[in-house]
Amino acid sequence: MTDKRAAVLDAAIDLLGREGLRGLTHRGVDAAAGVPAGSTSNYFRTRRALLEGVLDRLVERDRADVAVLGGGNLPRTEEELVDMLAGYVMFATGPDAVRTRARFALFVEATASPSLRRSVQRRRDELRGMGLAVLAALGSSDPVAGARVLTDHLDGMILHRLTSDDVDLDPRDDLRRMVRALR
Repeated sequence: MTDKRAAVLDAAIDLLGREGLRGLTHRGVDAAAGVPAGSTSNYFRTRRALLEGVLDRLVERDRADVAVLGGGNLPRTEEELVDMLAGYVMFATGPDAVRTRARFALFVEATASPSLRRSVQRRRDELRGMGLAVLAALGSSDPVAGARVLTDHLDGMILHRLTSDDVDLDPRDDLRRMVRALR
């Protein structure tokens, strides 16, 4: 991905996370990215293409975050997994809350758009695959079901932290209970 294209997508994510779907326009992204008018349209001809690009960029950045949080390695113990997940939850609802709000805005939009829903599902399946690999390495009896439960639980936990006053609570105890249940 070119630096300019990445900058356009990062600006789109920021705009979406701050202003919601109504604020996400090609012109708005151009202005937010500080690029000439029409630049976003050159990369993404339609709104749908822009949303797809945003989804891809979100997954790309999620992969990078997981690599940093995990130190480049898969967790070797349940406690390492709990620490990694807690770090992700706190990052997603703290310093990275704007990007997280952008992700949830796309989730809500996907409820009204079957094609976007399929796109979200493909990317969710990729993220679940990462969870499956971790759970399988830790000896889970059913890593496929566990990965689904894990990603669903994380989405719910993050959503609740974004929409409540519980953002300062340490999520480790709840995550520890969930990880133990996935054995």
